[in-house]
Amino acid sequence: MSRIDILVGTTSGNTEYLADQVQEQLQQAGLTTEMHYEPDFDALTEQAGPERIWLCLVASHGAGDYGDSMLDFAEQLEHRPPQLSGLKYAVIAIGESCYDTYCAAGRDLDQRLNDAAAMRLLDRLEIDMMEDDPEQLTPIWVQKFINICV
Repeated sequence: MSRIDILVGTTSGNTEYLADQVQEQLQQAGLTTEMHYEPDFDALTEQAGPERIWLCLVASHGAGDYGDSMLDFAEQLEHRPPQLSGLKYAVIAIGESCYDTYCAAGRDLDQRLNDAAAMRLLDRLEIDMMEDDPEQLTPIWVQKFINICV
């Protein structure tokens, strides 16, 4: 069975809280997870392969920037794009629709992983913190993710 690496990009901590809930749901379904509150680019890309799945929860801040905890990871992904064929991934993007950069970091990460030949397992979930209740929306999407993983 695959191991799920949960990569968290947050500044305020709200995304971290959501990631904890996602991890609990995945573990209750019998999946093995590892949380990465400050994703280490070198370690994660070195371990990437068919037996690993990256589940990325990424909040956009400011002008569509990545959350502080993922800034280094995103910068290295941009400047040192890896070859990730065999790696599977999914993205939960978090933002506020009142900004024209709504979910920009999550969209960018999704595109960069796709460009690196990783395989998207599920369409990106975009959570609008202005209108959506993440605690209601996310578990439904995560259940679809679980169904694909098992």
